[in-house]
Amino acid sequence: RTEQVMRTSEFDYVLPRDAIAQRPVAPRDAARLLDVRDLTDRTFRDLPALLMSGDLVVVNNTRVRAARLHGHKEETGGAVEALILTRLDDGRWEALVRPARRLRAGTRLRFGELRGRILEDPVRGKALLDLEGDDIEALIAAHGEVPLPPYITAGPSDPEEYQTVFADKVGSAAAPTAGLHFSGPVLAELGDRGVGVATVDLQVGLDTFRPIDTEYVEHHEMHTERFSIPVETAAAVSETRRRGGRVVAIGTTVVRALEAASVGNEVRPGQDSTDLFIRPGYDFTVVDALVTNFHIPRSSLVVLVAAFLGRRWRSVYATALDRGYRFLSFGDAMYAER
Repeated sequence: RTEQVMRTSEFDYVLPRDAIAQRPVAPRDAARLLDVRDLTDRTFRDLPALLMSGDLVVVNNTRVRAARLHGHKEETGGAVEALILTRLDDGRWEALVRPARRLRAGTRLRFGELRGRILEDPVRGKALLDLEGDDIEALIAAHGEVPLPPYITAGPSDPEEYQTVFADKVGSAAAPTAGLHFSGPVLAELGDRGVGVATVDLQVGLDTFRPIDTEYVEHHEMHTERFSIPVETAAAVSETRRRGGRVVAIGTTVVRALEAASVGNEVRPGQDSTDLFIRPGYDFTVVDALVTNFHIPRSSLVVLVAAFLGRRWRSVYATALDRGYRFLSFGDAMYAER
């Protein structure tokens, strides 16, 4: 849906280290919210007041897996770390392993009660694992820890601070960060104002946050993520559009899920995978408004924001930096309409 040729450098900007949020604010809904329509400074608690009765807020209810595992090689006792990425359809697991240069196909690993075997030699740190146990997810939860992005060095005092209040379905390697700002009071006020709330489940992968390393954006190989659209959500989108309401996506993951499942101005229910790369020139068919955090320079997330905002994205980011907004996963957010 896009024919533009763009250099990746067009989506670069200077992000000072002290602008990267290291801890979440408390309470969650005290985060700042930049209203892109007129560049007004608000807080996230103001979000319900920006919406109208009949609008539909769509959130990603994925839960971050406690995917970072510390263990050892059974044969030698050498220390091993694995970061579980996703479970493949054939039952194998993708993971990042360290020290990759010392791990080979056939190496047996142990993480507490969870045992596994490397099936192929790791490539650039990524390996395929065969994990053993009656309930692998339960064993990962018991022996793993929630991974944080590498730019967060302090981390939360409670791992639940990196989970949204509606986190339900385990499967992501990272949080859908725009959803971290929601609180019980915000959800209650949305209901009081007649704003609907619906869910999708998109399993966020680590590749989401990686900067684009090709000279031209079009040459970037977009990662694939699994998503699920409940029947109730598809029906709510259709009903919202029929009544003239707006579909408000909470985060770029929700945008990708809804747009990937779009048929006309509705969405198909069901499970699927998407490598949809939304960039300037894209014709949005489902999403009318967007709440999102401020993202890493040269990332596919910045490109998506640029597709939504147009050329304004750069001045919006410059304004946020100038006014001291906090960036990235634990940072502040913006509200934008197309």
